[in-house]
Amino acid sequence: MVNYSYPAMERTMKIQEVLLRAMSKQITWIDAAEIIGISCRTMRRWKNRYEERGYDGLFDRRKRRPSPKRVPLKTVERVLQLYRKQYSDLNVKHFHEKLTEVHQIKLSYPWVKTALQTAGLVAKAQTKGKHRKQRPRRPLVGMMLHLDGSTHAWLPLLLDQTQDLLVLCDDANTEMYDACLVDEEDTHSCMSLLRHVVEEKGIFCSLYTDRGSHFFLTPKAGQPVDTHQPTQIARALRELNIQPIAAYSPQARGRSERLFGTLQGRWPQEFRLAGVRSLDQANLLIREKLIPDYNHRFKVTPTQQGSAFIPANGIDLDRVFCLKHARTVANDDTVSYGNRILQIQPSPLRISFAKCRVMVNEHLNGTLSIVYGPHTLGRFHNDRSLILSTLKLKNAA
Repeated sequence: MVNYSYPAMERTMKIQEVLLRAMSKQITWIDAAEIIGISCRTMRRWKNRYEERGYDGLFDRRKRRPSPKRVPLKTVERVLQLYRKQYSDLNVKHFHEKLTEVHQIKLSYPWVKTALQTAGLVAKAQTKGKHRKQRPRRPLVGMMLHLDGSTHAWLPLLLDQTQDLLVLCDDANTEMYDACLVDEEDTHSCMSLLRHVVEEKGIFCSLYTDRGSHFFLTPKAGQPVDTHQPTQIARALRELNIQPIAAYSPQARGRSERLFGTLQGRWPQEFRLAGVRSLDQANLLIREKLIPDYNHRFKVTPTQQGSAFIPANGIDLDRVFCLKHARTVANDDTVSYGNRILQIQPSPLRISFAKCRVMVNEHLNGTLSIVYGPHTLGRFHNDRSLILSTLKLKNAA
């Protein structure tokens, strides 16, 4: 059996799509004629031909070629009207079942789906992505941790407000080590989670995250991250010999995406039932109840016994998990940081630190410290008031 040529099929499909939109009352017949570029009289002729011969009537009969099987126009109109007026909230499969069982209309599922999509009543499915394989879990706990955040209306009692939930979990057994609810995910909140886990569990091998600007610097959107210009978090991980790993698609973070899908269906309801109305109340409930409950229900057994965590004994985590900024000491032994001037007190290390390069560390608790090599020259409150100077630090040692 000889089929119609491709140009003839393409032209006929375009005409049919416009006709079906007019039949489903989405556009008028005058608008349909204008879209195709024909007169209203010609549109009436095509409508009559479609009414008499169905899809076959839209083909150019001068081609003298056989046409596809057709469905009567009255059946097409009835199907479209049923969906538009009575079943608009049903998916195509469910609607096809109703047509067969309730209305005794025997049509194939592909035909019904194509008709609804062509008439604009159902959106066409997105093109499928590339084939992906599931990545096997790490065999030991501590080999890889996932840190990710999800923006959602986590506190239902705070209407029209969204928060960010940060979760740090293990790849080997899905155990959730820590989680916190914050106004917005940033360097400070992520560092706080990492420090807590390093203190409680030890140093792990690698951290898997997205390419957020607080994790990696991406010079150009869509391009690989720049590992030669580390962010504050990347620098802290490097000091602990933890390898940062960047994910380049949501599919690559499938375990994190599924985890947040589970939490979004459970935790907002728990916050509502507990009457939680603030971040402090939410974080208290998370650590005391929700994390243990999640681990009890969803934690799996790793493929190998043992742990890859290494104790962080002897490491000053205050110097690791902080924001470090290089500065040059002025002639009057002061250091400028933001809108603050920090005064270095007399030190037994040298008479003056003028022109020396020092590091200003902004710690997670809000304090500041000036570091010169391995020495701390002073520690300050956020309001510039001195906590400890070099002399006090030496006497304390």
